[in-house]
Amino acid sequence: MSELITAELVDLDLSAETKNDAARSLAERMVAAGRVTDLDGFLADVAAREAQMPTGLDGGIGIPHCRSEHVAVPTLAFGRSGRGIDFGAADGPADLIFLIAAPAGADDAHLTILSGLARRLTDPEFTAALRAERDSAGAAALIRGERDPASVVSDAAPSAVPDVPSSDVSDATPDEPFRIVAVTSCPTGIAHTYMAAEALEGAARSEGVEISVETQGSAGFDRLDPAVIASADAVIWAHDVEVREKARFAGKPVVDVGVKAGISRPGELIAEARGKAERGEITALAEGPAPDGGGGGAAGGDRTHLGVRLRTYLMSGVSYMVPFVAAGGLLIALSFAIGGYEIAGAKSVADHFVWGEADSWAALLNQIGSAAFGFLVPVLAGYIAYGMADRPALVPGFVGGAIALTIDAGFLGGLVAGLLAGAVVMAIQRVKVHPTLRGIMPVLVIPLLASIVVGFLMFVVVGKPIASLQNALTDWLNGLSGSNAVILGVVLGLMMCFDMGGPLNKVAYAFAVGGLADPTPGSLKVMAAVMAAGMVPPLALALATTVRGRLFTHTERENGRAAWVLGASFITEGAIPFAAADPLRVIPSVMAGGAVTGALSMAFGCTLRAPHGGIFVVPLIGEPFLYLLAIAVGTAVSAALVVVLKGTRRTSPEAAAAPGKPKASVAA
Repeated sequence: MSELITAELVDLDLSAETKNDAARSLAERMVAAGRVTDLDGFLADVAAREAQMPTGLDGGIGIPHCRSEHVAVPTLAFGRSGRGIDFGAADGPADLIFLIAAPAGADDAHLTILSGLARRLTDPEFTAALRAERDSAGAAALIRGERDPASVVSDAAPSAVPDVPSSDVSDATPDEPFRIVAVTSCPTGIAHTYMAAEALEGAARSEGVEISVETQGSAGFDRLDPAVIASADAVIWAHDVEVREKARFAGKPVVDVGVKAGISRPGELIAEARGKAERGEITALAEGPAPDGGGGGAAGGDRTHLGVRLRTYLMSGVSYMVPFVAAGGLLIALSFAIGGYEIAGAKSVADHFVWGEADSWAALLNQIGSAAFGFLVPVLAGYIAYGMADRPALVPGFVGGAIALTIDAGFLGGLVAGLLAGAVVMAIQRVKVHPTLRGIMPVLVIPLLASIVVGFLMFVVVGKPIASLQNALTDWLNGLSGSNAVILGVVLGLMMCFDMGGPLNKVAYAFAVGGLADPTPGSLKVMAAVMAAGMVPPLALALATTVRGRLFTHTERENGRAAWVLGASFITEGAIPFAAADPLRVIPSVMAGGAVTGALSMAFGCTLRAPHGGIFVVPLIGEPFLYLLAIAVGTAVSAALVVVLKGTRRTSPEAAAAPGKPKASVAA
């Protein structure tokens, strides 16, 4: 820890008023120390991480963090705010701000140290000491673990140390304690993963419960002892990414929630786990892996609904497919920009490549991109199956996806193959087998049998009907014109803007990129309409905060500046902070603008061969000026509606937020 934080990286009088200002102030200290190479680039990575999920935690703590190529060495900066800064925590603003910067290729040793800090943040004595400390060097030493928090608290005036709530501990401990195993994980794997683990362990200690936690974060993945899992009475998953090797927890009651629930209400989760165990509620995981792809959110009971599970399966496949789409699609689009559309028919560069010819380089990019695109359907199918039944389903899923390509069943065939593979594997896992065979089941028997079944179904039973449906859909898209095309554009625009990166948005996007696997004039129009509509929400909010800033809070105005870049880059999630704060006004407004843009894009006949890139791929768009016009009109419509609807409020957002707003207290 000594190399991660020094006195120069501590600000005990942080004057920032917003989370963006706080991140900038602390990041400037990192730049001055030579630990961050590009301030704006690093702050953009921090903002992108913050857009995924707020980093405020109960207890007055903010932990903005990210991995970034602009970080030279793993670094931690600490700031203490007298007025409190809103980081999105339910209990109000944060006065203890930790900015964690990890290089893109940070090693496990450094990340383990950072995860240790994340665990300590759940210790009330540690946070009380940070609030009482008066010296920057002392605060740095405290964070490094070189000072005892108790000594800091004892030296401080009693009035300067906030009350630390104590938990009631039962005097009666049962002879056989209740046992829980838990898994915690978050997308970045630096902070929330380990804070949830510490919170669960602390709550378990106070309630006389034995708990063993497996942290599936960036600092490593140490599997729980199978004997510990076998002896457990219940399981808690607090995760925002896929739980790995779910089959280990078969036959146990499972409480399945997002990682922030593990941090904010660990006692409730333990009580829920105890209740499920007492009632004998064995989750759908009973004879195999959970039917849920993981993600934060609702409790396990809500997640067992068929519609929720089906959506999660599909999103699991789409999330793994998107990198192949982005890399392959952009390489193909770049090849067209260099060598024209006819470059797709060039001879193999393995036999015909001339270093000095632009066409050879264009052909090279095209063929690399085409190779990446060739994995699109198998990856989609494989990871839909993986989301349903874990690793044993990968082989039959990939095999089914490859067969879908062979029989021209395309994107729809991949969807069906993935669902079939997952279902077949789940069915096989329910079969009771002799203990001597259990070791070879997931690596040999299940992949073998499932591949045979899925292959038979795809080749002989469902493959040809799906291929016919795929061809009919392709012909329909190619024949779209006039009002039919406009209506499809409206529907796609509404889907892209309704949940701004959520399931409906992903369904529309997956529909569009699926057509790029075998591009036709109709599928290229769909891709153009989807990307245009997806750019509208952040651009519209950026415009609205610019022209009528008084209708928005200071934080929203700050977010509005970043939304210009996010919208131009086709990052629809840039509008989420606005929608979360005022959904009834913002969501209908951006949906209206997205529908207008989608309709205009289809009516103008705009086409797009790149699956991402925003305005940066405009040279590759058919009818580029009309395309930009469609985006501008939709942006203006949404911005105008937001301004009108927000203008109906009787008080300003700043005034509305003022009464009763909790204030964070800090030691003098």
